[in-house]
Amino acid sequence: MRISPKAFVAIFLCTFFCSNFSVGQTSNRPKLVVGLVIDQMRWDYLYRYQDLYVSGGFNRIKGEGFNCQNTFIPYIPTYTAAGHASIYTGSVPAINGIMGNNWYERTEGKVVYCTDDSSVNPVGTDSKAGKMSPRRMLVTTLGDELHLADNFRGKLLGISLKDRGSILPAGHTANAAYWFDDKTGNWISSTYYMNELPGWVNAFNQTGNLDKMISQPWQLLLPREKYRASTGDSMSWESPMRGEKLAVFPHTISADNPKRYADIKSTPYGISYSFEFAEKAIEEEKLGQSATTDFLALSISSTDYAGHAFGPNSLEVEDLYLRLDREIAGFLQYLDNKIGKGQYLLFLSADHGASHVPAFNLSHNIPAGITNEKKLMEEINRQCEEKFAIREAILNLQNHQFYLNYPSLEAGQVPIEKLESFIIKQLAANPDVAFAFPFFKRSDYTMPANISSVIQNSYNPSRSGDIQIILKPNYFDGKNKATEHRGTTHGSWNPYDSHIPLLFFGWKVKQGNLYRETYMTDIAATLAAMLHIQMPNGCVGQVISEVFQ
Repeated sequence: MRISPKAFVAIFLCTFFCSNFSVGQTSNRPKLVVGLVIDQMRWDYLYRYQDLYVSGGFNRIKGEGFNCQNTFIPYIPTYTAAGHASIYTGSVPAINGIMGNNWYERTEGKVVYCTDDSSVNPVGTDSKAGKMSPRRMLVTTLGDELHLADNFRGKLLGISLKDRGSILPAGHTANAAYWFDDKTGNWISSTYYMNELPGWVNAFNQTGNLDKMISQPWQLLLPREKYRASTGDSMSWESPMRGEKLAVFPHTISADNPKRYADIKSTPYGISYSFEFAEKAIEEEKLGQSATTDFLALSISSTDYAGHAFGPNSLEVEDLYLRLDREIAGFLQYLDNKIGKGQYLLFLSADHGASHVPAFNLSHNIPAGITNEKKLMEEINRQCEEKFAIREAILNLQNHQFYLNYPSLEAGQVPIEKLESFIIKQLAANPDVAFAFPFFKRSDYTMPANISSVIQNSYNPSRSGDIQIILKPNYFDGKNKATEHRGTTHGSWNPYDSHIPLLFFGWKVKQGNLYRETYMTDIAATLAAMLHIQMPNGCVGQVISEVFQ
């Protein structure tokens, strides 16, 4: 049959618009954007346990999505709040103001927490855990810019066991952010977002599902011999759970334990509870069901709590990731069914990685150690008092940064440059310290270019300290000797802390791998380009153009 030119044009236009614009969408955007951040996920976990992963979880995202294999965090400290803020703002602490989980705020004369806000009240609890907001973050997020682009018609939600893992990603204009109350085991919020919890959240809190979960002991998911990426059970460098003498399976949380809800955060129960609540939020808020694009920022926190307690080589962490993998598989299947395969855009990343436990490293002849930074500060203060006759020359220590006591220096008529030079000399003499330098004159100190760039991205004149120290690889702050220290931490520029996974999946995403270096700050820039919206107003990232079709 012969087709007329007019009919051919009509067919072409219909095919083009039907394939490039979702029904009911006002622009060429997905129905739903999902940010999935796995707290403390090292990049190598994508491959360390992959033989035991199911086909529908991490392996599906790697196989069908786009994998940026060399993504790094371009600042320090590599902590949770800074990581979540950087992912969603495309910015760095020097600009977004989130210097870490805590920092010393000179204008207030005290240490502040990244999301604390005395001007708001708790919602869903009477605990101070509800007095939180994003007001300390100085820039917009990707979700904020999506709201600005669609005139606030879409919905923007943040969910995480941690307040900072929910609030900072959701941004300033979020419809809601929900986090976990250790006291009650409920999902809560603050009056920054709402005056009372929605009915569906109250109903979810009253289901008793969490109590049903923790009534079962945490057993290994698979037979013990399958766990070939782990050391033995109950190693001396692991921290037992509350009420346990040894860190050994099975782990049981007693129903009589008044702190049982806090304890679930380092178990698979926290992972399951987070995904269950996220799916309920999608259902009840009808995310992805309107004519505008909605945004869900979901952070999984249990991986961080367990990682700190047990360390990367533990049975607990391996088992946790096998269970997380299956939860992700179920979540993707839920999104396929609810939103539609190819109709949602998902990225998966991490806020930071983690070091191996020092005692584990030392047992394999790998250099490692513990530095008690508080004692180091106290000793330097004593030396400064002897030399300059001033008390507490160092006012505070946060994020490996020393804050000088300006009033004491002025009263003692001690030039800041002279004091800094003396302190840096003492710090440099410490065998655990790799670099020590004043922030303001950091360019005068020789260090590798990548470390210098990291430092530059970390300096905020009004919130940073005066002197920064960088410890040697696999050294971190702690109270006990390295051989006695239990558990691990993070915060450094080193690859074990800064090399993170980054995968894109779903709408408009090509299948493939990228091996050139990319950065955490590129996530927001790339998503903004895909969504045809403005980048967040503090974004310093670059678009990873290889990701999308």
